[in-house]
Parts: sequence; C-alpha cells; structure tokens
Amino acid sequence: MRKLVLLSVLLASCGGGGGGGTITTPPPPGGGTSGWVQGVFKPASTFAAQCAAPRTGNDANGNPFPDRQGTVTSQNNWLRSWNNDLYLWYSEVTDLDPANYSTSSAYFDLLKTTQLSSSGNPKDKFHFTYPTDKWLALSQSGVDAGYGAHWLFIATRPPRKLVVAYVEVPSSAASAGLARGAEVLSIDGVDLVNANDQASIDKLNAGISPATLGESHQFVVRDLNAAGTRSITLTSQSITNASVMNVKVINTASGNVGYLQFNDHLASAEKALVDAFTTLKSANVTDLVLDMRYNGGGYLDIANETAYMIAGGTATAGKTFEKVVFNDKYPNTNPVTGATLSPDAFLSTTQGFSEPANQPLPTLNLSRVFVLTGGDTCSASESVINGLRGADIEVIQVGDTTCGKPYGFYPADNCGTTYFSIQFKGENAKGFGDYSDGFSPGAAAGTTTGPSLPGCLVHDDLTQAMGNEQEARLAAALAYRTSPACPAVAMGAAKPDLGADSLAAVTGKLVRPAVLENRLQRR
Repeated sequence: MRKLVLLSVLLASCGGGGGGGTITTPPPPGGGTSGWVQGVFKPASTFAAQCAAPRTGNDANGNPFPDRQGTVTSQNNWLRSWNNDLYLWYSEVTDLDPANYSTSSAYFDLLKTTQLSSSGNPKDKFHFTYPTDKWLALSQSGVDAGYGAHWLFIATRPPRKLVVAYVEVPSSAASAGLARGAEVLSIDGVDLVNANDQASIDKLNAGISPATLGESHQFVVRDLNAAGTRSITLTSQSITNASVMNVKVINTASGNVGYLQFNDHLASAEKALVDAFTTLKSANVTDLVLDMRYNGGGYLDIANETAYMIAGGTATAGKTFEKVVFNDKYPNTNPVTGATLSPDAFLSTTQGFSEPANQPLPTLNLSRVFVLTGGDTCSASESVINGLRGADIEVIQVGDTTCGKPYGFYPADNCGTTYFSIQFKGENAKGFGDYSDGFSPGAAAGTTTGPSLPGCLVHDDLTQAMGNEQEARLAAALAYRTSPACPAVAMGAAKPDLGADSLAAVTGKLVRPAVLENRLQRR
C-alpha cells in the first residue's frame, strides 16, 4: 500500500495518474458465477473466510486462521455483503456482479460512492486495503519497514522536491546523518528532480518505499545549508515509529509552556502520551503546544485520552467527546459490536493499549491549547480538535488547513487482507462534525470551505528542528500567547517569496501508508 500511494504521487507529477480513483471499465471476468441477484444481499458471514489462497497456521494471537478453500468470487461476495451492510453511504454504491472481477482489490475499489462534497472534492477519499500481517504489526507496535526517514514531497511535478521532515532514532537514516531539511536529489542513479519515464519512476518508488527488509539503495542528498552534496547508502529495516517525540518545557515570562510532537494515534502512543503529560504536569505548564502537523490519526480512543489529558476532569465532566453515527440501518445500535449507541464520554483512564488498563490519566486542566497543523493532520487528530471544541476548550490553530476526515471505520480482515471502508462519522458534544474540507487557521479564512479556528496561517519551516523555539509555527504559537496576532508573513494565504530553494515556508505531503490517516475503532 505504501508503494502504491507513492506511485500515484509520482505519476501525477509526470502528468499521469489523476482521476477520481474510480474504475469505469470492469476488469476481465473472474471466471465463475456468484448467484448474484442485483439488490439482494446475503449476510456477509455466509462468505467469510472462503479464500482463494487460505492461510495456514496461527494468527498473531496464536489462534488458528479461520480460512478455508474458496474462490476470488466468494471473497468478492463477502466484500459486497459486508460493504452493503456497514458502508456509511451504501445506497450510493452501484451493485455489480462479484463474479466479473478477477481480483478482490479491483472489486473493492468500486464499492464506494462516486459523489462529491460541497466543495467539489470526492466524498470518499479514504477507501483502501492493507496486508493484515503488516497492519497488525504497524497498528499495535508502530513497526514498519523503511529507513527511519519521514519523507515530505514539496513539489510532485518536475522539478520535484523531496525532503526529510523528521528522522526516527535509532535508524539507518539517523546513522547516515540525515536530518530535517535534507533534500533528496537522486536515488540509485535516477534523477528524482526531473525523471519522467516509467522505468525511472519505478526505480524511485523502489528506493523511497522499499518493499522488503534488508534492501540497500544509494541516495544523493544535499543537507540543510550545505553547499555541496553527498552520497549515502540506506538499508531498509524494521522501524518502530515514535508516536511522541521532543517533549519539552519552554520557560517564558508568563509561565511554563509544554511542547510535544505527536506523530500518530497507534497503540504504542498511549504509554508515550501518559509519560509526556506526566512530565508536563510535574513542570506546572500553563499552556500546551501540541504539534500534530504530521499526525495522520489512528485509534479514536487515543485521541479521546489525549483530549482528556489536556482539558482535565472538571471541564469534561458529563460531556461527550464524540458521538458516532452509522448508516441509517443502524440508528440505535453499533452494527459491529452490537452495543447500544450512546455518545462516547471523555476517557479518564487508560484503555490498555500499551499501558495497564484503568489507570487514571494525568491532566493539565487547561482551558486552551495551541495545535500545530498541516495537510497531514488527519482523522483522529482532527477528533482531538473537534472534541475539545465541543467541551468549550479553546483550540488555537497554527499552521495549514487539516486534511478533512470526520469519518472512521472498524478494520476488517478477510483472507489475509484488512479492508478499510468508511462506516461512521463523528460529531462532538455540540453536534458538529462537518469538516470534510478540514479545519483552517483564522488567517486562512476565505481560502477554504472548512470551518475556521482562531490562530495563524504559518507554512512549514524545515530550516529549524522540530521543537526549536525559532521554528516558524512554534514561534508563532508562543508569540500568540502574549499577543493574539500573527506573523506578518503569515497574514496572507500565499507563501512568502523567500526564493525557490528556501525551506523556511513550504507546504507538502508526507509519504506514508494510507492506513496512518484514519480514525479507528476497536471491537
């Protein structure tokens, strides 16, 4: 999945790709009959675990796989019934014969709405699959294959620009001396900046997103502020992504300010967040800067815990963090868990992701929070913002407009593939959940159709390390504390003219699996 996401980015940069992601011509027939009757759906359980290639052995929990011999058509029948039952916009999906598709991935791509949002964007931008074993490793422990460098595309059309956003430590990238702001110029002898042919693009894909562990690729990079270039070799390895980084206390004349870089809402984040908030609480911080500019989301309960640790028990007592709304078949019942639907209250204790369950969460008891955002701030991260606003906690946004994903799902495995199909939307205590075009800081008002929050439009500053008080977004947040005004360069929607090679004010897209841009529910 990671490679496919990147491939679409690179093809778009060369004039290819594009489109709405909808297949208009069916692929070759699957070679079987399904007993399909348009508009008639058997329960998904009728077809579950009937696999063209059944797995053998045990799953990650030691339980035998439920797979038994089946066909691609039986897998497609399961997808058809499962999607029709749970998909939020099921009535907008064209019912197609599952026997006419030779792969389940091709069939699944069609099981979504093709309608557009009010702004003209695709209504469903988050419909994808992931290999189950890789999904479990990533979601539970944050482990992924890579170099430990988080790449950011600033320009996807020639002349392209790919830079390092941040680096995991330890990692191959860290050992090679890569750091924020380093620019990639070529990979395995292919010019990344101007490559146009398919063979070159495939080679770039293989280098940026290695498919297996132990792959070595040669990069030519230019480090931040360096006059020349250098060649390095990066070797892919199992990378444990740090959910929380750079926890620090900034001393100011008006009180201590906490800062933390929050990268994802995976299971490992629970312990990291508890430790971070415990540290900040002991320092008696009076304000918090929560840096979620690269946080694509994850488990909704982690977002809930984060919001509670910011606001505390008094501000959230008796209030809803998020109300989950399913399709019209299930107005009162959660169709996945069978539980009666009720608004999710703020969680005051750990949920057992990576900390022992039912332990009291540390709280800062703040009436406001500064959130650093960008186009990669997505899903569960947006739930933190929306949930706090519903509880009357002031959210001051510094950065760029968020991705716009008030939707979520329960991932479902069948035959070794985990499917992600939008099943619910979330609303805060005030009944608000309409931000499919993202949240925008105040200075960006008029440039987007999404809701505007108080704060400043400030583009990403790659010339400074994350957490550095001189980094543009953090500096703007610290200044806003004492005087609610924005930096002069941030007052307009356009980026300041700092020169073609400047990394002081950029917008870009992080290269990462689609699975890391979500709000996920546990069963």
